[in-house]
Amino acid sequence: MSDAVWTIDPNQPIANISTIERIVADSIAQPRLNMLLMGLFGALALVLAAVGIYGLLSYAVTQRIQEIGIRMALGAQFTNVLKLVLKQGMTLALIGEALGLIGAFALARLIGSLLFGVTPTDAMTFIVVSGVLTGVALLACYFPARRAAKVDPLVALRCE
Repeated sequence: MSDAVWTIDPNQPIANISTIERIVADSIAQPRLNMLLMGLFGALALVLAAVGIYGLLSYAVTQRIQEIGIRMALGAQFTNVLKLVLKQGMTLALIGEALGLIGAFALARLIGSLLFGVTPTDAMTFIVVSGVLTGVALLACYFPARRAAKVDPLVALRCE
């Protein structure tokens, strides 16, 4: 590059020659890294939340195995037990989600300088994130609920 400039004017001083693509890439490198890290930590938090909900509901199902066995012995259907456990797990998840949304809305202005093209309190972002969290919570609740609904009443009543 410097040869091209010197062929036109050999008296021009040259320092830090770079393409515009490189200059733009360098200028957005730090914000890009920040967003990548925030995305990775957000994904990790989502996985940890799903594992936590799954573990909590699995433990609750294990603690209530005799109750579920009695319900099954008295005629509760697969779907009734499934709904019972899903309702318990989703109630807790939705309460946590509501509290998280309130906290996120209150603290959103702190990350405003890291956002580009989106306001800190963008309604669509909050709706999409809430939907994803609800879906993940429903999936995390489904597996323990299905296991509870498949409990054999005789086995459940025998164990202590």
